[in-house]
Amino acid sequence: MPAWLPRAMVLALALYACFRLGSWAFDQLIGLLINVLIAFFLALAIEPAVGRMSARGMRRGLATFLVFLVVLIAGAGFVVLLGSMLAGQIVEMVEEFPKYLDSVINWVNQNFHTDLSRVDVQDSLLHSDWLQKYVQNSATGVLDVSTTVLGGLFRLLTISLFSFYFAADGPRLRRGLCSVLPPARQAEVLRAWEIAVDKTGGYLYSRGLMALISGIAHYILLVFLGVPYAPALAVWVGLVSQFIPTIGTYLAGALPMLIAFTIDPWYALWVLGFVVIYQQFENYVLQPKLTSKTVDIHPAVAFGSVIAGTALMGAVGALIAIPAVATLQAFLGAYVKRYDVTDDPRVHGRHQRRRGESVFSRLRGATRVPGNNDEEDVERPEAPGPQPRV
Repeated sequence: MPAWLPRAMVLALALYACFRLGSWAFDQLIGLLINVLIAFFLALAIEPAVGRMSARGMRRGLATFLVFLVVLIAGAGFVVLLGSMLAGQIVEMVEEFPKYLDSVINWVNQNFHTDLSRVDVQDSLLHSDWLQKYVQNSATGVLDVSTTVLGGLFRLLTISLFSFYFAADGPRLRRGLCSVLPPARQAEVLRAWEIAVDKTGGYLYSRGLMALISGIAHYILLVFLGVPYAPALAVWVGLVSQFIPTIGTYLAGALPMLIAFTIDPWYALWVLGFVVIYQQFENYVLQPKLTSKTVDIHPAVAFGSVIAGTALMGAVGALIAIPAVATLQAFLGAYVKRYDVTDDPRVHGRHQRRRGESVFSRLRGATRVPGNNDEEDVERPEAPGPQPRV
């Protein structure tokens, strides 16, 4: 046996053991790593506000606390307003449920010549096996729901603490990171940090502005139709449609449509039409103008990044995909050498064929070779002039 073989086998087993240990640790800590990543992007988002307040003489910790307090008050107010609206609407729908059921039963009896009654339908529903199984599953799932709520609160607290430390100790964190890097790498890290702050803040700024415009537009529509809880519904549509990518528009429009349906079914169709028309206006007119200077990213790249982020990290990946890709694109753009584009019509999509020229003649001209019998194709040499005497 060669002398190096036992050492190589021990080294291979040690590397395999380290790989398995690292995989196990990564699987156990994946939740914490995602929370830290979310906290980091939240810290980048509030960094401009904290930096402005700190530049005016306020302590950075106090500035971060005030920003978090404003965000917390706004979020709590939105949740309370939306919760009261939903509770009122649910109570109203439960109270009006017998009336809706009677109208449905009358329509069925008139169109299908049946003899149904609300009492029979209620008895069959209350004594059905499906309802009993649903009640049993709901009773056994109360503990799971409580555990999920407590886990969500703990996760929210963890993200808030990490984002507070990242924002409050941002300069110290950057100094600590740069202290272990050479000067050339320090400049690149600081530049990447600055680009990340600009792109993340610009993304939230543009999304917040579009949420405000969307909320105002839908508020005007809901007030015109007389739909109750118009302010809360407008805030819901604005936030959900802008901060939940891809499907946020449909989720945002479903709740106003449902509440408008309780007033008049035709109102639900009006809300649906307005949501579709406004979405086209936002995609082709509003969004390109607002995001051209903040998050300059192609719509196809943004859509692909959202899909990739969702596949990798779920809803969290969908939220942070666009600012992450915009930061990466802006950072790598400094290392890509670009050239002036030639002034060719084909570059601008205006390739024009010469007038009267057919495709056959173009192909024929491309296959001609000198030396054939075609007089128009052969270039005749000029006659030599008198040669000078030597």
